Amino acid sequence: MLTEKEKQFLAYWECNREYEGLFLSKLLKGLPMSLVFSLPIILSVVVVKIYIPEWYMKISKTSPGMFITVIFAVLLITMFYSFFRMHFKWENNEQVYKILKLKAEKLNKENQQTIS
Repeated sequence: MLTEKEKQFLAYWECNREYEGLFLSKLLKGLPMSLVFSLPIILSVVVVKIYIPEWYMKISKTSPGMFITVIFAVLLITMFYSFFRMHFKWENNEQVYKILKLKAEKLNKENQQTIS
């Protein structure tokens, strides 16, 4: 017998699996967590660059164009983490859905055999 929570998950996932499988959906839903990791990096680099530019150039020994490259790289890493984190969650939910669906079908077959 499926528990109430398992039945609710089956109903939820049948309705939302297509939407949550979309690339844009995965990217947008994963952004908050990925920004938790990337915003401190971006903000620290920007604050140092704005308020102490001489120190930044002495310490980093990079050209001014490298600053934009670093920001762009961190943003790309943010997008990558965002998508793959949600893709991993989607795959886990899909696996649980398939297992529960098989369990429900097995229980239905057993019920039909006992009725016959």
